[in-house]
Amino acid sequence: MQPYPPQAICHALIRRSVDLQRLYRHAAVACEPGLRLVLGENAHTLGLLIADLQRASSSASRRHGSWRGTVHRHVAGCLVRTAARRDSAWIRVLAHHESALLHAFEQAIAALPVEAALILHRQLPRLRGIHLDMHSLVGSARY
Repeated sequence: MQPYPPQAICHALIRRSVDLQRLYRHAAVACEPGLRLVLGENAHTLGLLIADLQRASSSASRRHGSWRGTVHRHVAGCLVRTAARRDSAWIRVLAHHESALLHAFEQAIAALPVEAALILHRQLPRLRGIHLDMHSLVGSARY
């Protein structure tokens, strides 16, 4: 027996996605224009993912993230301000949170019944696209 019903798992993923989208928007404001464009595109992609999940789970009211996401956003902002290379620090923070979201989706797909997992499985290409963007940026940000 699973600890959470499929609807609760989907709501948790929506909240985490909203948290990450807000973190992308927060970071985009603080970054140089070229990186701002990439981060804005990733935030837009997350918006599409959130809208699809809301339609599929009939939870259009789930537009807010979690209190943890708000805390993470503020803490990350404070820590990045102290970094010598702010854009690189934002890239690392975003890549970390994006990897965690992708992992949460993969775990949920494995735990849910087939019909509920299919909804999440359709979102994996979007998440993997963001994953590739961020991890290619992490590689270039090291230098």
